[in-house]
Amino acid sequence: MKIILVRHPAPDIAPDLCYGRLDVPLRVDAGGAVRGIVAELARHRLAHIRTSPARRCRVVAEAASAACGIPLHVDPRLQELDFGAWEGVAWNDVPRAGLDAWAADLHGFAPPGGESGAALLLRVAAVHQALRDAAEDCAVVAHGGPLKLLAALLRGMAPDLSAPAPAIGSVQAFTC
Repeated sequence: MKIILVRHPAPDIAPDLCYGRLDVPLRVDAGGAVRGIVAELARHRLAHIRTSPARRCRVVAEAASAACGIPLHVDPRLQELDFGAWEGVAWNDVPRAGLDAWAADLHGFAPPGGESGAALLLRVAAVHQALRDAAEDCAVVAHGGPLKLLAALLRGMAPDLSAPAPAIGSVQAFTC
């Protein structure tokens, strides 16, 4: 089984803002990146595409689904971490005590009104199991947080919430 992980191209938002669940569009100049991703996915014989419901992911997934003639499944479990009250706030304006608490407990801490790393990991583990159960070649279009955890699971490794996220617009193929 081949699983291809795709991180959406650059979103149209200031680089210093926390935007986890905010439904921001892609930058206006993202067309070339989208076409490149679609061309890469078209090289594979995929059975379907799963995507986060966020616009910045759906644009890519919908274009690939149309180009490849394969079904698209919107999966809310692929959403980015919910940063709650921090969403849309400049990272420099997030209270230092909150950032320190998060850094001290990536697994258990949740921003006010948001989601913990443990909750994100549970969602991603459920997606991983669904992919294994389906046992079909597919692409997953999502965000840095879910993708770094899913990549570890696909490698048979323990997910690390502190690991770096895949690059914006990246495409990674895994054979399972």
